[in-house]
Amino acid sequence: MSWPTHEVMNQSPELGDYNLFEADAALREAANREGAAWASDALRATGAELGRTEVFEAGRLANTYGPVLNAFDARGHRIDQVEFHPAWHELMRGIVARGFHASPWAEPRPGAHAARAAGYLMQAQVEAGSLCPTTMTYGAIPALSRDPLLARDWLPRLMSRDYDPRDVPFALKRGGLIGMGMTEKQGGSDVRANTTRAEPDGNGGWALTGHKWFFSCPQIDAHLVLAQTPSGLSCFFVPRWRPDGTKNPVLVQRLKDKLGNRSNASSEVEFQGAYASLLGEAGRGVPTILEMGTYTRLDCVLGTTGLMRQALSRAVHHARHRSAFGAMLVAQPLMRNVLADMALEVEAAIALALRLARAFDEHDDASQHLRRLLTPAAKYWICKRGPELAAEAMEVMGGNGYVESGAHARIYREMPVNSIWEGSGNVMCLDVMRALARSPHAADALAAELAPATGRNADFDRFVGTLHQSLRAGEPDPASARRLAQNVVLAVQGALLLQHAPAGIAQAFCRSRLAGDWGYSFGTLPAASDLDRLIQRALQTE
Repeated sequence: MSWPTHEVMNQSPELGDYNLFEADAALREAANREGAAWASDALRATGAELGRTEVFEAGRLANTYGPVLNAFDARGHRIDQVEFHPAWHELMRGIVARGFHASPWAEPRPGAHAARAAGYLMQAQVEAGSLCPTTMTYGAIPALSRDPLLARDWLPRLMSRDYDPRDVPFALKRGGLIGMGMTEKQGGSDVRANTTRAEPDGNGGWALTGHKWFFSCPQIDAHLVLAQTPSGLSCFFVPRWRPDGTKNPVLVQRLKDKLGNRSNASSEVEFQGAYASLLGEAGRGVPTILEMGTYTRLDCVLGTTGLMRQALSRAVHHARHRSAFGAMLVAQPLMRNVLADMALEVEAAIALALRLARAFDEHDDASQHLRRLLTPAAKYWICKRGPELAAEAMEVMGGNGYVESGAHARIYREMPVNSIWEGSGNVMCLDVMRALARSPHAADALAAELAPATGRNADFDRFVGTLHQSLRAGEPDPASARRLAQNVVLAVQGALLLQHAPAGIAQAFCRSRLAGDWGYSFGTLPAASDLDRLIQRALQTE
């Protein structure tokens, strides 16, 4: 017998085979503006490659078939190896070939960090777990550069664009990656409570005994680790293989079963006399490893912005192809407001992220002060906005967005990690207060950043005036640190859009974010906002 059939109707086609760079006006403009115009051809090629359906599928596979720990071989030998789906290695091979792990250090030039930031933001739209070893290597290289022996033996292969996942001594590898381990069972942010101890091994090295509760990417070549010495908490370089060619006793107890970031292996480990070398000055471990943390915080901003960008792209694409109540979703007045409001959030995030990256390219005092203040503020605010936008974008998709076979569920589960990693929201906001308290020049650098936009919008001028007044009032109450960090970011975003975005977009931002007329949910833009312009810029594929 023949079964009755039905036609599947009113479904949006899968978003794929498009150029992530060409489709993103805000990213193209920001990359050119912030010093990466010279990289436009490479970024365009990267956007075309990353927008391929096959690459998005690799991201799905790497998360569907996550890493597996093989602690022992068939004969009972301890090996502590992590097995990945081939899609993980495909993603990592592409990341390393593009230089996202090391290019500003391997090929320094003006705008190198901004160019990498634009590429990293596109990579984040495909798959987020593989960004973890990418970011940690990028952040570790400056710290390793200060140690002559480590720089000689490690930096050439860390800067290589040849991905080599083999579990062999580093001297035999074509390229390598670096991780980090700070968090212990008794606390995450309060690293000074760490109990792992380091003792001289009698041969010029150190022996570590203790544990780490979150030890990222245990399969890669070395980690920066905090441990206690008689001088206090210190930073150590812990290679996967000891200098004598034997496996270092960093024993993987289990892989974490995480909410998101499932393609990436995060682990719990124990050190049983693990070989380590001191990195930096004994007792100065926190400042040493926080240099790495500064760069990884930048990547938290970039990674979340990339996830927001992809969530928005999929929502807009769906709305352009799905009809309801006799019209396309994108033509429905309230849906237009929701999409435009999300597009405005992403436009502002991209402008901020690329401006922050430029501060890493510049070495004058003002840029250093601005970077010190804006990095934790941006990490706090962008990473807080990410989950809310991801949920709204999923709602645009309806039930199609809530199933695991699509991308939205994975994007939503990825969002919280960047708020938690490298310091939670409260830690970031208190760090903003410290930056202002320890350097009066930080407020001056912020004022200089905002000054070019003054006089262009009354709402902006009032908002910035109030912000400056609060900064001059003395040290703020720690309980208000979140509002302070939020207002710093909103002011900088407003200044950037007023100077560089189409006028209607900048006015919509100032009216909705700075004037006290914010509905605190997406879809509450004032009636006069240029919704069409915002949606058109959001995804330029048609």
